[in-house]
Amino acid sequence: MAESSDSVSIDIDMVPLGEKEYVVKTSKGSISVFVCGDQEKPALITYPDVALNYMSCFRGLFFCPDAASLLLHNFCVYHIDAPGHEVGADVISSDAPLLSVDDLADQVAEVLDFFGLKEVLCLGVTAGAYILTLFAMKYTQRVVGLILVSPICKAPSWSEWLYIKVLLNLLYFYGMCGVLKECLLQRYFSKELRCGLHDAESDIIHVFKRLLDERQSLNVMRFLQAINERHDLTEGLKKLKCKTLIFVGESSEFHAESVYMSAKMGRKNCALVEVQACGSLVTEEHPYAMLIPIEIFLMEFGYYRQRHFTSSSSNGSNPTSPSSHSCIAPELLSPEGLGIKLKPIKTRVDTEI
Repeated sequence: MAESSDSVSIDIDMVPLGEKEYVVKTSKGSISVFVCGDQEKPALITYPDVALNYMSCFRGLFFCPDAASLLLHNFCVYHIDAPGHEVGADVISSDAPLLSVDDLADQVAEVLDFFGLKEVLCLGVTAGAYILTLFAMKYTQRVVGLILVSPICKAPSWSEWLYIKVLLNLLYFYGMCGVLKECLLQRYFSKELRCGLHDAESDIIHVFKRLLDERQSLNVMRFLQAINERHDLTEGLKKLKCKTLIFVGESSEFHAESVYMSAKMGRKNCALVEVQACGSLVTEEHPYAMLIPIEIFLMEFGYYRQRHFTSSSSNGSNPTSPSSHSCIAPELLSPEGLGIKLKPIKTRVDTEI
């Protein structure tokens, strides 16, 4: 994928991730899990946002060269897709019961049982962040840390509830139509990326429109309906003790709620990174902005970037440092502690892979 301004140009065939798909049968129905890496390593589980799967939600982050030395070096990654959201998914039978957010969180626990995982680090985006936060509350001993991207934690407001009802009707009567895709793209990306230069759509928007066309509308309805009936997690946030790192784009529809969530979790256990000129899907729009904060966060657990001690490149950059093209605020390199609210960072990147 590529986009015209600041993101990363990627050739999928050049990045061997060694993924293997498992279909895990749970008491709530079957669920697709893509496993990447050595299963002897500690586990990192991911959960995507509405109408996305692991490829469309996390590839931008995991394809960053520095992410491999940080995440794939330390973890085996278990990408959990929402029911019926995997590539090539069939329509879920109308006879299958609708799952609640609690059912989805319990399903995550059954996936861990299937793979024999006792403790995991979690990475989720918006709706997926809600599911993993709820999972952490229900199964406290199984979560060592949370990385949440544009998370939500409150019950939907009346305006959001009505808005999602409209989206559900569009899905039911018209499928993944143009209007619905525009609503979802607005949910994911900033206006700057959606419009691009001279009001021209960026490449990444074209790619996402094609990917959304591949989703089964009735399956997306089920996940969206569960999220629209979610309950407030505020009281549970105060009791959640695991270390948490929250990313949110300044242009995200969920910016205020993410800041609220960070405040409720407290500075002792939670750090907030606000990314400039970015929407909700930071993992795709500005993935390089996530690398240094994640590296600092993982140091709390004893994980470090894999170092390659080779000669410096011709431009004089240090091969063990983050991309020299990234403009990252210096204060991120030496934070006073995890509990601070990290200042907004610039994410302008001009990188070719």
